[in-house]
Amino acid sequence: MSRTRVTIAGLLAAGLLALTGCTVPGFLQPEPERSEPTGESVDAELEPFYSQVLEWERCGEFQCATATAPLDWSDPGAGETELALVRQTARGGDPIGSLLVNPGGPGGSGYDFIADSIDFAVGKRVQERYDVVGFDPRGVGRSTAVTCFDDAQMDEFLYGIPEAERGTDAWIAEVGAASQEFGAACAEGTGELLGNVDTVSAARDLDLLRAVLGDDELHYLGYSYGTFLGATYAGLYPERVGRLVLDGAIDPSASNHEVTQAQAIGFEQALRAYLADCLSGSECPFSGTVDEAADEVARLLASVERSPLRGSDGRFLGADSLVTAIIFPLYSAESWSYLSDMFESVMLGDADTALAFADLYYGRDTDGTYLDNSTEAFRAINCLDYTYDADPAEMRESAAELAEAAPIIGPYFGFGDIGCAVWPVQSRSERAAITAEGAAPILVIGTTGDPATPYEWAVALADQLDSGVLVSYDGEGHTAYRKSNACIDTTVEAYLLDGRVPEADPEC
Repeated sequence: MSRTRVTIAGLLAAGLLALTGCTVPGFLQPEPERSEPTGESVDAELEPFYSQVLEWERCGEFQCATATAPLDWSDPGAGETELALVRQTARGGDPIGSLLVNPGGPGGSGYDFIADSIDFAVGKRVQERYDVVGFDPRGVGRSTAVTCFDDAQMDEFLYGIPEAERGTDAWIAEVGAASQEFGAACAEGTGELLGNVDTVSAARDLDLLRAVLGDDELHYLGYSYGTFLGATYAGLYPERVGRLVLDGAIDPSASNHEVTQAQAIGFEQALRAYLADCLSGSECPFSGTVDEAADEVARLLASVERSPLRGSDGRFLGADSLVTAIIFPLYSAESWSYLSDMFESVMLGDADTALAFADLYYGRDTDGTYLDNSTEAFRAINCLDYTYDADPAEMRESAAELAEAAPIIGPYFGFGDIGCAVWPVQSRSERAAITAEGAAPILVIGTTGDPATPYEWAVALADQLDSGVLVSYDGEGHTAYRKSNACIDTTVEAYLLDGRVPEADPEC
């Protein structure tokens, strides 16, 4: 299991719905219509893409359409890829424009996020004034998708237990061989698209969608990884920035190791916050101090590392899968009670609840089918967006730093470079600060107790952006907008609806 899967993953929409019970809106869309492009001047080779007319169709409560984009933006004549869109037109009529929404990942489906949980994604006042558009980025979901393993192969890849001891040469070779097999399957199943699912290409797709939707400027709401996509867009097209909200910000200048270490620390801090809350109640599976409870979690992980627990379906729960099961509820403080139930079951030798949490994280249904390609897309995109070290000595040094920085979680975050070091397509990306000089004000939101996108990343991104405006939320959990905080919601919606930014950080 590659540790890159947990380094920048956003909370997937399917799991989020399972924990929050969000529902679709009861709003009947008007009859579908065509979207006329802006008609702006572009290079001749891009004109067929920028001049396309979107034909919307009714799909349940929403409208759906498909756009085409160049397979390779550096060679627009080399082929096409499809981008799936879903929208709810402005409930109040007379829209400000389209608001494109990305839920994170990379690999999360913006289509499903809007179609399944628009009221969670976007406030009612925003729905009144915008055509809210969900889209699957290239390589994801209903768009032309990264395709790798079948369900049984995915089970073995994600839940299989290596025979060798973690960190040894034999273990590195074993994990590397499995990753190489996975990459080869992705290359065979996906073709040329596999080398073109990087975030820069997706940001160029965003500009294409802006134009074919008929908007002169991009209005955008991005969560988690979606903040990196939005910031990348701003860096490429600062003059076309409309109103951009980047919630749960990623520092675009951070290296893969820096991201992994910050998240290991973030999840460990969130785990300790959970333990403190748990110990203050009457139904906590732990006892004693926070330090003593943390030591017990460490012993539990070490125990399943030595002797994995067998689930009722025959799969095994090892330390990597248990870490995933721990991380999943830590994205939201409202889910901490579920974490207590999971810990209690594992302590009693029952693997099923922990496996179910890991399944939610990976988009695996109870019947063993994978509901989406988020795991495949996650790796494919990250392998192009970062650079990786194939030297075992360097990997061991990095792993030691992670274990020292986060003694409970960190030991299982190491060696994440293995999967992408053997990836069939070499990364072309260089991590660097994004300034987007000349862009309109961009709202950057950071949560002080965010384990997945630590607060300091939001501070860094707001500082880097020439027009970045920092909005801080003092609280726990991943992202802040639409999490029942009136200060955050009011600030975001004043910006989206009226273009107003706070004169100073409101420190919500």
